[in-house]
Amino acid sequence: MSDQKHSLLEIARLAMTERGLEADFSESAQQELAQITTCSKEESEPMEDLTHLLWCSIDNDDSMDLDQLTVAEKLPSGHMKLLVAIADVDALVKIGSHIDLHAKKNTTSVYTGVVIFPMLPEKLSTDLTSLSEGEVRIAMVMEMELDPSGATIKSHIYRARVKNQAKLTYNSVSEWIEGKGPLPKAAKKISGMQEQLRLQDHLAQKMRFLRYEHGALELETLEPRAIMKEGTVVDLQDEPKNRAKELIEDFMIAANGVTAKFLTQSGYPTLRRVVRSPERWTRIMQVAEDLGEHLPPEPSSKALGQFLSRRRSADLLTFPDLSLTVVKLLGRGEYILVMPGEKPIGHFGLAVKNYTHSTAPNRRFPDLITLRLLKAALKNAPPPYDNHELGALAAHCTLQENAADRVERQVRKSAAAELLSSRIGNYFDGIVTGASEKGTWARIFHPPVEGKIVHGQQDLDVGQKVRVKLLHVNIERGFIDFVRV
Repeated sequence: MSDQKHSLLEIARLAMTERGLEADFSESAQQELAQITTCSKEESEPMEDLTHLLWCSIDNDDSMDLDQLTVAEKLPSGHMKLLVAIADVDALVKIGSHIDLHAKKNTTSVYTGVVIFPMLPEKLSTDLTSLSEGEVRIAMVMEMELDPSGATIKSHIYRARVKNQAKLTYNSVSEWIEGKGPLPKAAKKISGMQEQLRLQDHLAQKMRFLRYEHGALELETLEPRAIMKEGTVVDLQDEPKNRAKELIEDFMIAANGVTAKFLTQSGYPTLRRVVRSPERWTRIMQVAEDLGEHLPPEPSSKALGQFLSRRRSADLLTFPDLSLTVVKLLGRGEYILVMPGEKPIGHFGLAVKNYTHSTAPNRRFPDLITLRLLKAALKNAPPPYDNHELGALAAHCTLQENAADRVERQVRKSAAAELLSSRIGNYFDGIVTGASEKGTWARIFHPPVEGKIVHGQQDLDVGQKVRVKLLHVNIERGFIDFVRV
């Protein structure tokens, strides 16, 4: 192991501890894990067999913790059927178990780019509870019927046996959809999968257009991923949105929406994911006015979405920085408990009223909670958590998610500082991303790294192109200092 990777690993582990997250599983959890040898397909409860359908997973290139499968079908009426299958993690991770307590503590997997701190042991998340290719698994299925516009008109939720026919990746599927690459090998070997992917993309595009019509925001922020080679950070690369990522995003938003409605209609509490109407709308208006645009005095996701769409077309280079500004002004997402009969707050950024997190139970604890609520509702059994506990869990999940985000940002910044540590004195072209009394910041184009301009920052403003020289880095704290030239 190189000194560099050891340094970043130590920074990551220290950041976990400082933020109140556990980097390792307890000995009790590991002993418990050793006793789990079967996967969820072996449950004896009678349920529908959907293993014959053309299910596929689409995820990151290196993902093994596969939470969802998708399949679409044309109906004789001209409508479409969409099925989303979610891994039944609860079948092996029981409430109150030592593994469950670890997941409850962290509430999320933490992806630092250097090391992953999984919410569940990898024996589960990447194997026994993963919807792995070629494996029969039990899943929670959200079945939706959509009209020609892409609107969901009816839905049904049930448990079923499923089988992942093709493990696919965002980049390869997107390149093929856009005519830039061949059909992925995993899809090529399954008869009918090519047509299935075309059908899913067609449906997702309709759903996305409809969401934008309703006011969903089109945002794109930069979160460069560290590229490691033999334990060393050799580059940072952007991971921009693409058609396949958007496809899965659209399907998961739909699945989360029907899940929230189903639980509420069944008389069960829900752990909602909300983004409130922005209190800093006046500042968002000012940002728009500075760019020659006008927004209404009252918060409107539709007006903001149209503004963002225009800006994306007008200036793609600065759009990620505008997106980041808007994201910060919108405020963070949070989890709240909503009881049946209560008016939901909704998600301002997605322009939806009914929204929960249910589609990633291997990676997020709120999704595992929702899965358990769904299983109780299907059996007409009491909720697995009382209302007081659910309210406390909502607040705890919000707190820990924020902590995990800070860990990920810290390690990304330290990785960027490590990458640039050998380039002190080098010159870079970039763009000003922040200018205030607190300081002036610039993002250089390659590698895509942000740092502080500590000299020569006078008269610089957001959006200006700038040439800078790298003055200093602090790997431990993730500081990068530039001087303007």
